[in-house]
Amino acid sequence: MGLFAVSMAVTLLVPADHEGIQAAIDASESGGTVIVAGGTYRGPVRLKPGVVLRSSGDDARGKLGLSRAEATIIVGPVEMAEGATIDGFTVTGVGRYDDKVWQHHYETRGSEQPHEPIGAPGVPGIAASGACSVLNNIVHHIGYTGIGVTGGTARVAGNTCFRNMGGGIGAMRGAKALIESNVCYENFYAGIGCEAASPVIRGNDCYDNVRAGIGVSEGSSPLVTGNRCHDNRRAGIGVRTGNDTRPVLVENECRANGMAGIGVEEGAFPEIRGNRIVANRLVGIGVTGGSRAVIVGNEVEREGGMPPIIVVLAGCQAVVSGNTVRGGGVAGLLVAGKAEVTDNRFVRIGKPGGKGVWAHASAELSHAGNKFEGWAQGVSSMKGAKVTDASTGAKEAASPGPRGDASTGTK
Repeated sequence: MGLFAVSMAVTLLVPADHEGIQAAIDASESGGTVIVAGGTYRGPVRLKPGVVLRSSGDDARGKLGLSRAEATIIVGPVEMAEGATIDGFTVTGVGRYDDKVWQHHYETRGSEQPHEPIGAPGVPGIAASGACSVLNNIVHHIGYTGIGVTGGTARVAGNTCFRNMGGGIGAMRGAKALIESNVCYENFYAGIGCEAASPVIRGNDCYDNVRAGIGVSEGSSPLVTGNRCHDNRRAGIGVRTGNDTRPVLVENECRANGMAGIGVEEGAFPEIRGNRIVANRLVGIGVTGGSRAVIVGNEVEREGGMPPIIVVLAGCQAVVSGNTVRGGGVAGLLVAGKAEVTDNRFVRIGKPGGKGVWAHASAELSHAGNKFEGWAQGVSSMKGAKVTDASTGAKEAASPGPRGDASTGTK
C-alpha cells in the first residue's frame, strides 16, 4: 500500500491470546473484537470505545437466553464505553443480593418498599452510557439495577434480567435509549424503570416483578409500545411523580397483574391508547393522586370482583373515549374527579346489575355517544355530581335511583 497506512480490525481471543477479558480489551483498539470462550471470569470489566466484546458460539437458545451467554460468565460489574458492544454474557455477583428481603417484599406486594428513585447511587451489573449496545446478556442477582442506562442512546436488546435488587433495566438521567425485546422478571422494583429519561421501550416481556412490569416516573416521557406486562405484583404499567411525567403507552398488553393493569398516580399525565388490559386483580386503569390521563381506544376487561373497571378519583382528570369496557363490579367507569366520556362501549359480563358510568358526588362528568349492554343503569350520578349530556348541553338531574343515586338509565 506504499505511503498509505492501513488499519485493520483485529480479533483477539480469550483465553488463547489473552488469559483475561480485561487484558484483551486493553490490547484492542476501536473496531476490534474480543471473543471469549466459555468459562467464568472475574470482573470488573471496562470496555473501550468502539470495541466489541462477544462470547464464543452461535445463537442457539438455552434455558434462560442464548447458550453462549449461559456458558460465559462475568462475576463483577461491566462498564460500557462509547460505541462499544457487549454481546452474550452472564453478568452476576455485583453488590449484595438479599433473598430474605426480596422474598418479604414479594409477599407484601411491595407495599413496604421505600419510595426511592431508580437513579439512587449504586453499581449496576452493566453500566451503559453513550451510543453503546448491550445485547443478549443474562443479568441476575445484582445488588442494584441489572442494566443501568445513564444518558445517551444505548441499544439494550435481547437481554434477560431477573432477581436484581433494583429494576431489571433502568433508564435515567436523560437517557434516550432503545430498550427492546428483553425479558425482565422477579426484580425487586420494576422489570423496566424510567427516571427522568425518554427511551423507547418496545416489545419487552415483563412479569412477576415486585412492583410494576414497567415503571415510569420523575419526569420521564418514554414511548412504551408493544410490551407484555403480566402477573406483576402491583401494576402492569405504573406511572407516577409529577406533571412532567408524560409517557405515551400504546398497544401494550397488561394482563393478570396484582393491582391495576395501568396505574397512574402522583400528578402524572400519560396518554393511554390502544392497549389490551385484561383480568387484572383490582382496576383495569386507575387514575389517582391528582393525575390526568388521555384514555382512548383501549380494550379493558375484568370478570368478577367488586371494584370498577376504570376509575378516575377525586382531584383527577381524564378524557375517556372510544374504549371497550367489559366486566362486572360496581361500575364500568367510576368518576369522582372530572371526565369527558364519549363513544365508549360498556358491556356487562355476568348477571345484569351495576352502573355503566357512575359519577360520585364530587364528579364533573360530560358524556355523549356511549353504549351500554347489560348494566342496570347507564350513566348514574350521586347527589352533588355535575353531569352534562354533551350531545345536548343539558345538565342532568334525574330522579333518584337505587341507593339515593340519580340515574339516566341505559341506552
